[in-house]
Amino acid sequence: MNPQAPNDPPAQGLAIHLLGPPRVERGGKPLPAPRGHKVWGLLAYLVRSDAPVSRKHLAGLLFEDAEDPLAALRWNLSELRRLLGIADLRGELLALPLEAASYVDLRVVLSGSWAQALCVPGLDSELLEGMNFSGSPAFEVWLATERRHLQAAAEAVLREAALARLAAGAMAEAAGLAGRLVRHNPLDENYQALLVRSLAAAGDGVGAARQAAACRELFQRELGVQPGATLDAAMRTVTAVPTARPATGRAAALAQLEAGEAAIGAGALDAGLQCLRRAIVEADATGDAALRARARVALGGALVHAARGRDEEGATALHEALAVGQDASPALAAAACRELGYVEFLRGRYERTLAWLERAAPLAAGDYAEQTRIAIVHGAALSDTARYTAGIGLLREAETLATAAGDTRQLAYALSMLGRALLLHGDLDAAGDALDRSEALARQGWTAFVPWPQSLRAEVDLMRGDVDAAANRFEHAFALGCQIGDPCWEGIAGRGLGCVAIARGEPQHAVEILVDAVARCVRLPDAYLWGKGYALDALCGVAVAHAMPQASAWINDMQGLAARSGMRELTVRTYLHRAALGDSASAAAARLLAGQIDNPALHALAGL
Repeated sequence: MNPQAPNDPPAQGLAIHLLGPPRVERGGKPLPAPRGHKVWGLLAYLVRSDAPVSRKHLAGLLFEDAEDPLAALRWNLSELRRLLGIADLRGELLALPLEAASYVDLRVVLSGSWAQALCVPGLDSELLEGMNFSGSPAFEVWLATERRHLQAAAEAVLREAALARLAAGAMAEAAGLAGRLVRHNPLDENYQALLVRSLAAAGDGVGAARQAAACRELFQRELGVQPGATLDAAMRTVTAVPTARPATGRAAALAQLEAGEAAIGAGALDAGLQCLRRAIVEADATGDAALRARARVALGGALVHAARGRDEEGATALHEALAVGQDASPALAAAACRELGYVEFLRGRYERTLAWLERAAPLAAGDYAEQTRIAIVHGAALSDTARYTAGIGLLREAETLATAAGDTRQLAYALSMLGRALLLHGDLDAAGDALDRSEALARQGWTAFVPWPQSLRAEVDLMRGDVDAAANRFEHAFALGCQIGDPCWEGIAGRGLGCVAIARGEPQHAVEILVDAVARCVRLPDAYLWGKGYALDALCGVAVAHAMPQASAWINDMQGLAARSGMRELTVRTYLHRAALGDSASAAAARLLAGQIDNPALHALAGL
């Protein structure tokens, strides 16, 4: 960075607010607004850029309607330097020196703690509220995407805050936050269930019942469906349900804990959960903070990984573990943070995923098994958001750690996620090798995991042109996924079968299969959201190619999902589908955004 010019005002106390009507403050006092609203657009884009941006890119994005786009960019950059009181933003590649600002509201919402984010004045407002950029259609497309993403980030903050307050016993605060969350997005079943659970926990049974009834009526009216079992469970679920008088001591707590973990490992889920709930009651009676945390981590992990549709209840138990035992056991705190990050990962709330993993990493120092798990989730999250180089590096690191520890399951999981990232990146040989190894390891005692690497390996066959081999793998994976009852495995294998039908020249049959696959991916409210986006991409592709009337509706669904979650490659693919329907602004946005993603396969699709 260039040093600050001697006559520039000091940077201390500079605050950038971009949510709601934008403003910049110094020392708590607003600075004069710049001339022209495109300065705000330029500032927002630079704040959200991961890497330096070329002048040519910015000129094409924001000033294509100007007689001299580069001259218009230079003038706006000078206005931005004046606004921020900096001497930077010069040269061919531009990066905003955010260290000059003591506060940027977008950074706080996206990567701060929930307590910090709740204090952001514009948390409930949209990015650059009230502004439009009709003369810059590619920027309008980008801005609409960012607005959706930041709304989802605000919802993630409110949800996390509500769960934390629920875990801390502040039931009224939790209900208030959950109510605010439902006002943001009333059609999210998890949010509705959280509000019902918070009201019930606060002792307002009548309010909880009324909210549940209102939710059912809303879902029926707006979606034509009834909410699932998650809502009913919220009426009666608490983390610990005493089944007998506690206070029988530490030995009893450990016995219940070990029995619960063994039962769940053997597939006896209900019995195992009952034991773990009893273990929490027994542990609480001992007053041992580490034991109390361990019981809650065990229950939270079981609800997240073994119980279908129970991630929200599991997250509450994990928040409780942090509340009662973070100082007593760094290892347990690391596991709780990583599991909470995994819950966020499944639902596409990637900034919250990374925040939890950043918190977990120092707590796991010296614990190679935990470091392996953290690296897998971190690498997978980076892959989902099209940060492939960093994601592949972390997944290779996880492979090394799991190999050294002799942990077959974590090695199989790491290899599957590594194979997926390599597949998406277009390296079919390396992807096939990783996925073959993953599937072979899973077959040695983790049959329930086999459909995931098998489906991805089938896609390697399909991309190599071996349709019959792909079909055989996909059919086996789909049948096993259905037998297990896992919506993620059913969805990814179903997507593959739809792609086989496309390859065989059966577009109508492909659409039937893909529509079913999309529905299966999210049959439960805590399924892996990336799988739905990936299946929608295939569905949109065949619909556009054959000019099907449903194409626009499916593209809208895909765009909403990709934008809210920050799945950058799927966002680009959405724009490419729109471009194939004749939308020139989407074509320009696709090229501009694809250029910021390190994926040669995507560059080829976007014509770069």
